[in-house]
Amino acid sequence: MFYRENGQFKTTYSADQQIFPIAQDRWFVLALVALAFVAVPMLASDYLMRAILIPFLIFSLAAVGVNILVGYCGQISLGSGAFMAVGAYGAYNFFVRVPGMPLIPALILGGLCATLFGILFGLPSLRVRGLYLAVATLAAQFFADWMFLRVKWFTLDTPSGSVAVSNLQVFGLPLESAASKYLFCLAVLAVIALLAKNLVRSAIGREWMAIRDMDVAAAVIGIRPMYAKLSAFAVSSFIIGVAGALWAFVYLGAWEPSAFSVDYSFRLLFMVIIGGLGSIMGSFFGAAFIVVLPIVLSQLLPFVAGLFGFSISTTAVSHAELMIFGGLIVWFLIVEPHGLARLWSIGKQKLRLWPFPH
Repeated sequence: MFYRENGQFKTTYSADQQIFPIAQDRWFVLALVALAFVAVPMLASDYLMRAILIPFLIFSLAAVGVNILVGYCGQISLGSGAFMAVGAYGAYNFFVRVPGMPLIPALILGGLCATLFGILFGLPSLRVRGLYLAVATLAAQFFADWMFLRVKWFTLDTPSGSVAVSNLQVFGLPLESAASKYLFCLAVLAVIALLAKNLVRSAIGREWMAIRDMDVAAAVIGIRPMYAKLSAFAVSSFIIGVAGALWAFVYLGAWEPSAFSVDYSFRLLFMVIIGGLGSIMGSFFGAAFIVVLPIVLSQLLPFVAGLFGFSISTTAVSHAELMIFGGLIVWFLIVEPHGLARLWSIGKQKLRLWPFPH
């Protein structure tokens, strides 16, 4: 009874086109945002913010970028880790080489570098698709690994290839404590997620979804496949590049070329599969699942083993995590291919009819 839109009349077109047309959804989201911005920094420990919340926010941002390309436009990509690396090293070079470069413009410029890189490796999408496109984008990963490892200019000729940033500031405020880093990542995620949500509801978003559903029919009705596909690669790469810069600057602080391996490409793809393809909300669900599951399993498996009277090594726990993780991915693909976002949608529909039978 509490989740009904009875009496909520829409009198204008803009009111009918709101992101959250039901008042209960709007109040819930506002309360969640207020909780994230106000209560969490006050109550959460430094360990919780550094080890869980900050990685969750950055992975959510990267998953939003991957979902735009894979979920909304239907272009399979395995080069997300390369786009993160280009964004990180691009932002680093602007931040270090340009005197007095502020952090936020450096992040944006790093995202633009990732945009150009993504468009370059998105050109094969004009001729190939499916598995062949995935292999073509995987080449971006190997090229980025080689480029940042062998071309010393990107790492300012450091012998080890590792780079570091320090004394980060945003509008003159130091970005050193866990709470300040958490709030900065949360603000960036909120702004970009809101822009991405409105973008996929716009004309270009409908073009992406038309290309995803049937590109030949989309071309027949006047949609330009080249423009739609390359724009999806550009927007997706920009968001992933900004996420990579945040990962390097805010979370790692010091990193080397191997910090953005192909493992990140697969991890981000699994996030959007588990969370839900073609859903901004699903990006958050998938990121939460990927970040929290290893922590839960690392605590739960030794406890369960202790109940049965035997111990389990750390190596066995890590192997068990991979097996359980792979099994869950297969389970989601078979049972609920639309991911956790679909389950969330079904739950809301049932609440709209509760307590009456349906």
